Amino acid sequence: MAELLVSVRSVSEAESALDAGAAIIDVKEPERGSLGRADQQIVDAVVEAIGGRVPVSAALGELLETPLPCRSMGLNYVKWGLAACGQRADWPECLTTAATSLRKVAPLCRMVSVAYADWERAISPAPDAVCAFACTQKGGVFLLDTWRKDGSTLLDWLRAAEVCRLARRCKEAGIRVALAGSLGLAQIASLLPAEPDWFAVRGAVCKRGVRNAAIDPSRVRTLVESLKLSVRASTLGS
Repeated sequence: MAELLVSVRSVSEAESALDAGAAIIDVKEPERGSLGRADQQIVDAVVEAIGGRVPVSAALGELLETPLPCRSMGLNYVKWGLAACGQRADWPECLTTAATSLRKVAPLCRMVSVAYADWERAISPAPDAVCAFACTQKGGVFLLDTWRKDGSTLLDWLRAAEVCRLARRCKEAGIRVALAGSLGLAQIASLLPAEPDWFAVRGAVCKRGVRNAAIDPSRVRTLVESLKLSVRASTLGS
């Protein structure tokens, strides 16, 4: 069953999202981009506040800009973006080096391999290339997202069938899958056949649907309940 990952920028947002049913809390600073890195003290405070009740992940920015790992020991997952890496043949080695540094400070933390659906304008590696890399990372996660947050969604850049193909390839390799990219109820419904482990959201659960606004718990509950209803419907139909 797909669960909901909610990106937050503070302890209060983390608590609101958790109380409303989020399965994973992700720490980021949305004003710093798609994978905007939050200040270290914010990450530490959220990890402490959640206290292991659900997994916590953190966005660490773009790899070429912020390659150092986060120092928070309680994180379960971290992720770097690969913007501007598309013309570098050594990006897999760079990402592997970052993952090695991560394991030294947080041995139990897993790296998320991030592909941008709008990879050409991000000058990042194509989703197929990142998916292939992710499939070599035992116990890792593949995230499909959008780089530029301009109102377009994941499905404006990749067809649902293509998303399903990438997700299936990861699952066959034992890699978990998260789908993001300004997803709302309509996009999530279209992507349910991909059977991701998580749908990752920010703007869809903020007040007025604005990603820089505060988390709205009622929007979180709506998405959580929608996912549960979709699973029940598919079970009854099988």
